[in-house]
Amino acid sequence: MARRALEVVLTVVAVAACVVSSIFVFSAQGYLPETKSFDPTWWSTLGFFTGIAAAVMLCWRHKWPELVLGIALVPPLCFRSDALAALVALAALTARRRDRLMWIGSVLVYVATAWALFGDANRHPDVTVAGQIVGKQFSAVQLMGTLTVAVVMTAVPLTVGVVRGMQDTLAIREAKEEELRAEMTRRAERTRIAREMHDVLGHRLSLLSLQAGALEVSKGPATTEAAKTVRTTARQSLEDLRQVIGVLRDGQGFGENGESGTQPEPPQPTLADIPELVANARKAGLGVNVTILLDDAGGAPALLGTTAYRIVQESMTNILKHAPGAAAEVSVRGGPGNGLTVEVVNPLPATPGAGKTPGAGTGLTGIGERVTLIGGNVSAGPTEERTFAVRAWLPWGHH
Repeated sequence: MARRALEVVLTVVAVAACVVSSIFVFSAQGYLPETKSFDPTWWSTLGFFTGIAAAVMLCWRHKWPELVLGIALVPPLCFRSDALAALVALAALTARRRDRLMWIGSVLVYVATAWALFGDANRHPDVTVAGQIVGKQFSAVQLMGTLTVAVVMTAVPLTVGVVRGMQDTLAIREAKEEELRAEMTRRAERTRIAREMHDVLGHRLSLLSLQAGALEVSKGPATTEAAKTVRTTARQSLEDLRQVIGVLRDGQGFGENGESGTQPEPPQPTLADIPELVANARKAGLGVNVTILLDDAGGAPALLGTTAYRIVQESMTNILKHAPGAAAEVSVRGGPGNGLTVEVVNPLPATPGAGKTPGAGTGLTGIGERVTLIGGNVSAGPTEERTFAVRAWLPWGHH
């Protein structure tokens, strides 16, 4: 808004200055020194009205810079009128273009300015302005002075236009970069939501599937316990799904801080939650042997604990999907200064699955992204001992 107001003020000043300059030149052209009277010719009158038209056209110099400059060149080149309108129009042209037309326009404005200055310098000494600077008598000095002054007068709008054009280009570039950063932020948030959905729902639904299969062959008290686990897991999965839908619908859930009245982000899992994760997997029928050796587990950074938890969770989810019935060896070791090592190993199935599980590979990709985010490293794949191993090292520091 402020820039728009400034442009309006500059336009009014430029038009007014060009009108005043045209009036002065018109008066000087019709001045009769013998009688000190004013007697304009039809040619000077036509030049005067052409100069007024050029001054008015400056209002559209930013919209049609080429057309306005062409009109502004007519008074000085054809009628030896003033070239002020052409100089103003040149600034608008150079702010818009960086091609051959800019240089052609600059040369034409320079010629028009020099021609107008030369004509003004050789008028009667009482009405000349340029003559006060370059000399009132025709000479080589006057000619060189006229050409030099014309260079300076042309260079000023040329420089102003180039600077303004660079500023506009930088503003456009910054706007595009800001838009790109916003899009990258949105994409990162969508990726984070998808990763949370995969990690949380994938694990619980895998446990649900395992329990449902157990119900088909179970009888007696074990059936009641399995049904209870299925019901609990299904309820938790629905709560997680409802939360994720809230994020996708109106941004509530992940990433909100509660200070603006929205739902606060639920606490993320930590290292202390890994035993409960293993216990739930055991209840679902997954054989898990776990070793946890931690120094100052309570002082572990939150992001470190969440990453380690998700690695174990996703690894056990993959075991349930791709190697049902296999036992898992889970090892979590480390402390400050040494970092945290997370290892999950399971035997490979005797017969590979007939097809690829939907979404297979996305969980390992998510693990890699999480580990890379905090500066760790991870490897996952079959080993020579016919096992599948996920091994990650995470730096124990401030994240």
